[in-house]
Amino acid sequence: MYICLISVHGLIRAAELELGRDADTGGQTKYVVDLARALAAHPAVGQVDLFTRQVRDPAVGQEYAQPIEPLGEGARIVRIACGPREYLAKERLWDHLDSFADNLLLWLDGQPRMPSIVHSHYADAGYVGVRLSNLLGVPLVHTGHSLGRDKRKRLLARGLSRDDIERTYCIARRIDAEEEVLANAALVITSTRNEIEAQYGLYNFYDPGRMTVIPPGTDLRQFHPGAAGEKFGFRDEIADFLRRPEKPLILSLSRPDERKNILTLVETYGGSPALQERANLLIVAGNRDDIRDMDHGAQSVLTNILLWIDYYNLYGKVALPKRHRADQVPEIYRMVAAGGGVFVNPALTEPFGLTLLEAAASGLPVVATENGGPVDILGNCDCGELVDPLDREQIAAALLKLLDDRRIWEAKARNGIEGVGQHYSWRAHAASYIEHVQGLPQTYTPLPARQPEVPALRYRDRMLVSDLDQNLVGDEAALRRFVACMREQRKSVSFAIATGRRIDAALAIMKKHGIPRPDVLISSLGTRIHYGPSLTEDDLWADHIDHDWSPRRIRQALAAVPGLLLQEREHQTPSKLSYYYDQSLAPPPQAITTLLRKAEINANVLFSFGQFVDVLPSRASKGQALRYVAHRLEIPLGQVLVAGGSGADEDMMRGNTLGVVVANRHHEELSSLADVERIYFARGAYAEGILEAIDYYDFFGDCRVPDE
Repeated sequence: MYICLISVHGLIRAAELELGRDADTGGQTKYVVDLARALAAHPAVGQVDLFTRQVRDPAVGQEYAQPIEPLGEGARIVRIACGPREYLAKERLWDHLDSFADNLLLWLDGQPRMPSIVHSHYADAGYVGVRLSNLLGVPLVHTGHSLGRDKRKRLLARGLSRDDIERTYCIARRIDAEEEVLANAALVITSTRNEIEAQYGLYNFYDPGRMTVIPPGTDLRQFHPGAAGEKFGFRDEIADFLRRPEKPLILSLSRPDERKNILTLVETYGGSPALQERANLLIVAGNRDDIRDMDHGAQSVLTNILLWIDYYNLYGKVALPKRHRADQVPEIYRMVAAGGGVFVNPALTEPFGLTLLEAAASGLPVVATENGGPVDILGNCDCGELVDPLDREQIAAALLKLLDDRRIWEAKARNGIEGVGQHYSWRAHAASYIEHVQGLPQTYTPLPARQPEVPALRYRDRMLVSDLDQNLVGDEAALRRFVACMREQRKSVSFAIATGRRIDAALAIMKKHGIPRPDVLISSLGTRIHYGPSLTEDDLWADHIDHDWSPRRIRQALAAVPGLLLQEREHQTPSKLSYYYDQSLAPPPQAITTLLRKAEINANVLFSFGQFVDVLPSRASKGQALRYVAHRLEIPLGQVLVAGGSGADEDMMRGNTLGVVVANRHHEELSSLADVERIYFARGAYAEGILEAIDYYDFFGDCRVPDE
């Protein structure tokens, strides 16, 4: 098997992961690196590639610009260009993900084989994974790590407004991507049963039959009990903080994130004279040079920790080191265990709890939040105590129980070592993973790597694609100039039309307006593709998009929706259902998508001109058809100019294609693309705007976005 793992955001490298550097570089980055290595070691796997975003930013380090970095035998990190060169938080990546998908496919085109499986991690990678899986015809596996609906629920409970949440977290785009992933994934892998029921259960396309629990593994070569008499260099780095360094340590190790609830731990310790007498508190909360230079969330948490230390006068009892290396973390666990200490994870909610496994494998008893993954971990390993993370008295009692009774401490330490080895090794994880993916239904037919020749088109190195309505048709004089331009350049450019019309209606309007037959005709919103003057149909595409398509179920699901009326028979095709849309009666377009998802129907819903709704197979759209054609004709997407006229054209224009919105469509559905890179808003209307874009991009010359 060739497994393609996708984890777009964060800073991912082979060694010394910068865990805790920011909210995007946490447990997920370690998880995907360890998963890649574990899968590559399985005999059924030939190659694992972990795809992430390439970052060319001296502020974070040169290693993140390296295109390929080995992870060990059969595994490597592959970094894909996506958006600006600098490092970006995940919330700022959404408009660049189509480019990531296009560049990833381009990279795969240069490899000897295509992936057997695409496995996406988090919602942004899921967005990319759906597109890659649909285009290649291979199964999509997904791991959410955390989910948008659950996060929005918690943020609302904290008093944030919906507008503030959307502005900060782009939560609507994230949730929509997660719904799309659930509609398309062949398998969803979670860390705990609680994750399936409490988090995925909030989604419209919730299908527990396609979900399975495979707990992450722990690297037992790194995390293990200490040897007798072992010396710990990290003691020197915290000695200056502590008045009585010989006392046991209560260890907290996490990002300085509000959700990790470190402040409640400090309040618990500060409010308990018994805890202060019995142990010191060690808080390892990422790395910092100057708190004032950190992002707002981390700055707030660390500042408040210092304020609480001052309020309770905890000087000499709390260690808050500024820096630690990733390779020191196993030593820190062993150091705390050797002194009879306890590890505590008081997070408000913890999707899994990898640090609990690391601590337990090191012989360190744990106190952990009762919300989320720790329930499963302590249930399997019996290595500590579960607590309500908001109950300070309960946290203090659990810590004192382990610190004060050596027999209980030793029993929990022993249970943790044995339980992690039995339930949470990476070898066991990889074996379960391969068993599950090999057992997926054999309903996927990958597109062949080498496709049939398309006569007379191979020598053309660029392509111009336009809709008919509102683009070519509307200004006859401009249309004549456009047709003359295309005839003059016919030896270098393929001309394509992508329309929502059926092929017969498209041909009729082309004949009426003197538009020559294109080299490629994408009709019925991307559900049919024809080539050349003889209109040879691409049967491979028709078979490809038929996957999971059920028009009968869609008609039944939408039959009672007010304001939706099936169009006449001549507007329907076997792969497209078309409706009239009365916005005074009908629900918003997104509600129609939601209705289908609740009925567990996977389809694309397209809204255009404020009065039409079309429902297509999930693998079909103008954008997916265009990428398939460009791939087949071996034309780089950076040399494809797309003129869009309606919302149905949006996915053609996002990503690496060059786009133009003609002036008569500036204020319609495509106005949302105003801030998207590589899209030009022309001053001219109809075909005049397309001619303007040809000059703007120097389409028949260098064919690039001009420097502005």
